[in-house]
Amino acid sequence: MEADPANGHSMNTDLDIAFAALADPTRRAILSMLLEDDMAVTDVADPFEMSLAAISKHLTILTRAGLISQEKRGRVKWCKLEPDALRAASVWMQGFGQFEPVNLDAFERFLESEFRDGTPDDPRS
Repeated sequence: MEADPANGHSMNTDLDIAFAALADPTRRAILSMLLEDDMAVTDVADPFEMSLAAISKHLTILTRAGLISQEKRGRVKWCKLEPDALRAASVWMQGFGQFEPVNLDAFERFLESEFRDGTPDDPRS
């Protein structure tokens, strides 16, 4: 098992914690919301039909997994997405090949070159 010298955990343990946190649809929705910007805990809870205590449990799991951080600003507790949190999971998934990131800009340029005149080149004509 590989050890991560930064925090003393094994890489597999960190992956297990991250994937367990991501297994829940509510937590994935929270992460998507935090992609936009930092949010107050009460604003995170707003769209969900559950108690603030239940949302707080989800936020604790995401925080323990290192996916988000929480901090007090005045009287308000804020949540922030941790930008490098999914790096290890992403690297692990890329090892399978089919999860390689798609370069959308290059793909768009390819499509533009193929369909420049509005119709694809037909090799049969």
